[in-house]
Amino acid sequence: MYITATLHGCLLFCLSSPGAMEDVSRQKSEQSKDALCSPMPEEPPANFTHVRLEEYEPADFSTKELILKKAREVCTCNHQTIITTFCRLFPVLEWLPRYNVKTQLLGDVISGLLVGIVAIPQSISYSLLANQDPIYGIYTNFFCNIIYVVMATSRHNFVGSFGVLCLMIGQSVTRHLQLAGYSDDSTGSSLLSNSTSSSNGTSACDRSCYAITVALSLSFLVGLYQILLGVLQLGFVAVYLSEPLLSGFVTGSSLTIITSQMKYLLGLKIPRHEGVGSFILTWVDLFRYIQNTNICDLVTSLVALAIIVPVKEINDRYKEKMKAPFPIELLVVIVATVISYYFNFEERYKSDVCGDIPTGFRKPTLPDINLFSSLAVDAVPIAVIGFAMTVSLAEIFGKKHGYAVRANQEMIAIGMCNLIPSFFYCFASSAALTKTLLKESTGTQTQVSGLVTSLVLLLVLLWIAPLFYSLQTSILGVVTIVNLRGGLRKFSDTPRMWQLSKLDTVVWWTTMLCSTLITTEIGLLVGVCFALLCVIFRTQRPRATLLGKISSTEIYEDQSTYRQLSSIANIKIFRFESSLYYANKDYFKTVLYQKTGVNPVLLAAKHQKVEAQANADTGNRKSFLSTRFVCLKQAKKRSGKPPEDACPPSVDMHTLILDCGAMQFIDTVGLSALKETRHDYKEIGVQVLLANCNPSLRHRLREGGWAGEADSGGQLAFHSIHDAVRFAEWRYHVQQEENKDKDALQDAEDLNGSSL
Repeated sequence: MYITATLHGCLLFCLSSPGAMEDVSRQKSEQSKDALCSPMPEEPPANFTHVRLEEYEPADFSTKELILKKAREVCTCNHQTIITTFCRLFPVLEWLPRYNVKTQLLGDVISGLLVGIVAIPQSISYSLLANQDPIYGIYTNFFCNIIYVVMATSRHNFVGSFGVLCLMIGQSVTRHLQLAGYSDDSTGSSLLSNSTSSSNGTSACDRSCYAITVALSLSFLVGLYQILLGVLQLGFVAVYLSEPLLSGFVTGSSLTIITSQMKYLLGLKIPRHEGVGSFILTWVDLFRYIQNTNICDLVTSLVALAIIVPVKEINDRYKEKMKAPFPIELLVVIVATVISYYFNFEERYKSDVCGDIPTGFRKPTLPDINLFSSLAVDAVPIAVIGFAMTVSLAEIFGKKHGYAVRANQEMIAIGMCNLIPSFFYCFASSAALTKTLLKESTGTQTQVSGLVTSLVLLLVLLWIAPLFYSLQTSILGVVTIVNLRGGLRKFSDTPRMWQLSKLDTVVWWTTMLCSTLITTEIGLLVGVCFALLCVIFRTQRPRATLLGKISSTEIYEDQSTYRQLSSIANIKIFRFESSLYYANKDYFKTVLYQKTGVNPVLLAAKHQKVEAQANADTGNRKSFLSTRFVCLKQAKKRSGKPPEDACPPSVDMHTLILDCGAMQFIDTVGLSALKETRHDYKEIGVQVLLANCNPSLRHRLREGGWAGEADSGGQLAFHSIHDAVRFAEWRYHVQQEENKDKDALQDAEDLNGSSL
């Protein structure tokens, strides 16, 4: 105001005194030029302090020295190192000497007995699911428990036959049986029918022998993959199998398992379909041959279902009040076996039974190396699902009971549970969900309960197994289906999942449908790929908002989410809630222009168009001196109003602040996008500031020359939004003062020109 009043006084004086007008104009011109030539203050005024932090000098990094250091640690061999290595590889050496017999033994014995009782019928039923003879399921649970006790860091996991893995093993075995020319035999052949095996090479291997040979080779590869993953410290691979993905995969596999067991419940002789569409083809065959249903098997299945399901529901509902769940499955198996034996269901009603189950152990054998090439791909999803289920359950119960679980050691342990038993006629295994839950709920304290379970299974192997000769396969199908209720219950959780996360629900449905309608392996692959695409989609099109200030605070929040937020005059604060990289740099610009309402590229083009039109109009009027004087005055004087058709578009902001707090990283393409953004906004007179940049982002900006020499003082990247806002206001105030000086100089020059 003072400068404006002085100018008005000078103008009146000049108009009244022509002789003095030239001196005043010359004096004012010199003062304005001095104001323009004076540099902007190096430091802001006292009410603003720019924070500068001094970084540590980066430590010298030598890849060679790091490799040598790690090599020395690994290759160091002394007494203490050997003991430490053995204790880490065999955790039983750490916890067993501290085992408290008085407080822990009772819980372990009770839990081990109950789990062993439940494991007997499930071992036999899951053997049929894996397309193997019943005895091999008992072998698997027996050997795996002993090995896992020695090498596990989890106190509650039960490792043995798992329904989903048995399904995948059965699909691979069936495919190789068909390739080898074996006809489909839904009842299987007993071990006693094998007079020889492929290991001795004296004669050809029959169907049952070849089936277990394929399963042994597959188990060996699965264990080898898992051990390699554990040794190479690649346990992080399990993080790509999210909970919705695993849940959808288990549910889809459960539907496939139920479908495969329906022929046992109905007593039908239908081929076992494999590959794409096997789920639909199996149901088509079930309805096509429904008239051949064995009435005895159907009635037995319905009665068993009517007994087992309600009792299992009661066990689940009152599990906190009951000391131990009622072993209804074992009771039904025993009663059904006795009834089938005394009423001779096999001969009288042509009902399928387990047949001869031998006692004792077989001599160890070697996996068939010739099958490795054809099984290498099949072993990958089995290995991944196996260690994912094992590590997930171990971490869940480890957190619940307050002890540490080493994921890589768990991978090595489950790998050894597959590698070593592959020499003893066992198929691939993992932590079993239902038996692990039962083990935890019945008061287990340590893995000693696993030894008790193995003792129960040893009794079956040595004496009890032949008593299950007359057990109907329909009963085993019922046991398998009933234990899949947990997977089917996930359908009721999808509405709640949809409310929490729509993308997770889509991942669940996609994985479930693909695992059911295509194949389990392809379903798992599609689920993983789709989940990764969802992650990419979330980062490619993240949330972007404009921020406002909470009154009387230094807090800035989303204007579209919170009320009573005030905008900063002529300052826009933009938050991009993701890292900036090549996949979302176009979306970054698009949403930035949309939220701020200013597209600098289009605006600059309009400016150029207006300037070109103004220059053309000025050239057409050069012949008229008076008109020329007025046009030059309007073009140079900023406070003057140009014609309506020559007015450049206005911008309602002078500063754009980018909140980089959510940016974890920025690649070269993202850095180029930031450079382009700063350049484009600078063309229309808007400065771009950054706030909340992490040190790595600052380093990338500095090394990439984001602001060039203009940011030599580090004043374009701030540690907080509030500092950036205060700097922008101070900078705008300085520019306004400069503009006033320019206007004064322009007025003086115009007056000087008019006097001439």
